[in-house]
Amino acid sequence: MPLKTRPCWVEIRTRALEDNYRFLRNLAGLSVECLAIVKADAYGHGLGLCAPAAVRGGARWLGVTSVEEGAAARAACPDARVLVIGGVFPGQEPAVLEHGLTPVVWDLWQIDALEAAARGAGARGVKVHLEIDTGMSRQGVALEHLPEVLARLGAEPVLRVEAVMTHLYASDEANGDTTGEQLQRLEAAVKAVRGAGLEPDLLSVGATAALLGGTAEALLGGLAARWGMRPMVRIGLALYGLAPEFDPDFAAGEMPAELQSARGALVPVLEWKTRVVSVREIAAGAEVGYNGTFVATEPMRLALLAVGYADGLDRKLGNRFSLLVRGQRAPLVGRVSMDQAVVDVTDIPDVVPGDEVVILGAQGAERITAFNHAEAAGTIPWEVFTGIGVRVGRVEVR
Repeated sequence: MPLKTRPCWVEIRTRALEDNYRFLRNLAGLSVECLAIVKADAYGHGLGLCAPAAVRGGARWLGVTSVEEGAAARAACPDARVLVIGGVFPGQEPAVLEHGLTPVVWDLWQIDALEAAARGAGARGVKVHLEIDTGMSRQGVALEHLPEVLARLGAEPVLRVEAVMTHLYASDEANGDTTGEQLQRLEAAVKAVRGAGLEPDLLSVGATAALLGGTAEALLGGLAARWGMRPMVRIGLALYGLAPEFDPDFAAGEMPAELQSARGALVPVLEWKTRVVSVREIAAGAEVGYNGTFVATEPMRLALLAVGYADGLDRKLGNRFSLLVRGQRAPLVGRVSMDQAVVDVTDIPDVVPGDEVVILGAQGAERITAFNHAEAAGTIPWEVFTGIGVRVGRVEVR
């Protein structure tokens, strides 16, 4: 008999992910290649569930962080192209070839190591994507060092530059000034790439915010067309059902049609749930949780939940956030513990052990989003999703 597990789980609606991909693919346009981002265990949703769902939705490309994730994506999706966005660490080059992965490169040592591995395996024309640092100062070759990298890549056709890419680090800023400066640097880089005799097929520029912010045509069409390349867009947060917020957000009547459409069409893929463990009455003056940060001012009824900060429920949410019980908001009282939390159900009738509690998702007419969690905890939705602990089971719900 299977072991009954602690009641804290995540439900993944894979059909919603498929539909989200199709919607975004159509929004980008049929001439645009779309890279479905499934890195960081599919933003905490579960790579084993989400990568195949993206492929079923029509994705030909999957984006992962590491070679390890790439191997897992390859096992789940034998026919997909898998891009290792975070590059290759020393000693991982044979695994890149073994699993048919496409690495991003930007440093000479990466090129040397991959070329040596390819020669050892008798491989030629191994495809790589060259990343350009256009201002983020994080990953990618800086423009001043680009000539030596291009000289190395053009010296021997063991490696083939299939794509040039960059990361737009402020595409969620509505004014677009930073993005415009980045694109100018990118155009100079593409010119140098072509001048070195390299002929990449793809220009990978922009993520979800660029696509939905109304600048996709300029980012994905104009620049790529000028250099005879196909545009590629990286689809991340929106794939999982959330349209990004912009800073500042668009005023009424100024919202791009793409963003307005997405906010109405995208469906959240993940719901996070637990159950009531027990219910107790406390008297006025009783303290709740570690260090007594909550003191009852009147008799109360409390429900103990099987979820804590080790599961990903941010400790900062104690005394400042609510969860859903029987379709109503139940405030978290006291500090969130490692494995447990307590909510006030005084005004929610008939709560009993075993009742389902929604941490993130919908119940009745109420909904809690990753944006709600992020605002209360002072973070971003990406961290909310990826912070859900590995001990929280991911369950597929079609």
